Amino acid sequence: MAVTIRDVARRAHVSVATVSRALTSPDLVRPETRTRVLAAATELGYQPNRAARGLITGRTGNIGIVVPDLGNPFFTGVLKAVQARAAQADHSVFVADSDEDPVAEAKLVHAMAKQVDGVVLCAPGLEDSRLHEVAAATSLVLLNRRLPGVPAALMDSAGGMGAVVDHLAGLGHRRIAYLNGPRTSWSNQERRRGLLTAVARHGVDLTDLGPFAPRYEGGLQAADLAVAADTTAIIAYNDIMALGVLARLRDLGVSVPGDVSVTGFDDLTYAALCCPPLTTVAMPVARAGRTAVDLLLDRLGSGSPEVPQVVAETRLVVRGTTAPPRGRER
Repeated sequence: MAVTIRDVARRAHVSVATVSRALTSPDLVRPETRTRVLAAATELGYQPNRAARGLITGRTGNIGIVVPDLGNPFFTGVLKAVQARAAQADHSVFVADSDEDPVAEAKLVHAMAKQVDGVVLCAPGLEDSRLHEVAAATSLVLLNRRLPGVPAALMDSAGGMGAVVDHLAGLGHRRIAYLNGPRTSWSNQERRRGLLTAVARHGVDLTDLGPFAPRYEGGLQAADLAVAADTTAIIAYNDIMALGVLARLRDLGVSVPGDVSVTGFDDLTYAALCCPPLTTVAMPVARAGRTAVDLLLDRLGSGSPEVPQVVAETRLVVRGTTAPPRGRER
């Protein structure tokens, strides 16, 4: 037979109302009483009814997350971290995939707002004005998108791209192609910001290609253009695209890294497993996911007007797809 709140009240020698306050609004209960109630609940194995608790607190105990593409392991990595951190805080997670469609993003957030306490929106493609409208519909935290007035968990894409160019320039590359991701992507804009600063610093000749779909097929399409541009190094927007580039170069008989060096971005598991293993930028996916949940829960709990935007560092991982260009071997 299920343990009820009345059982806890009898064990703790308090009223049902006191148990309810101790579990939902602990600051309203004397510390010694709260300790006694929590001990009784633990001893009896009491699990509060989420629906009933929601009637008292006005909260659902649910948070939402909208991602652009669940087929991309980068976002499944974010989701895993979000779910783990939410579970620690006794929250459930509702998940939706916008399929890289900004219109769908807005609709999904509005739909979720009726069922959750807040939403984590990953790498949104919405324009700033539309994103502010969406933020007015629910408590919102952004992941990998900076917008004034909205909390965000960010990753230093610009710094990571600078490290890539520093690495390639240090190897002797002077003709580099960049395969752009989606035009509406804030992450792509940040990577370009780091890219343009670094190529100017090193005096590198940059060939700007794209935009391309941030998928394997986008890399297949982009590789031919990069080869035609006669570059010695190719920087792909992300690892998935880089894998497509490697496959197409292999089909064309272009040696990596003998004829051309290739880099990615994200450091997915596949990056270390492909042949040759991919030089890339490690993104702190798990940390960003946890941070996004913490920011959302803090916003729900405190109602503070502060708008933190937390930036996590990225890290260059050098593997087998980069080497000095022919004639510059060390």
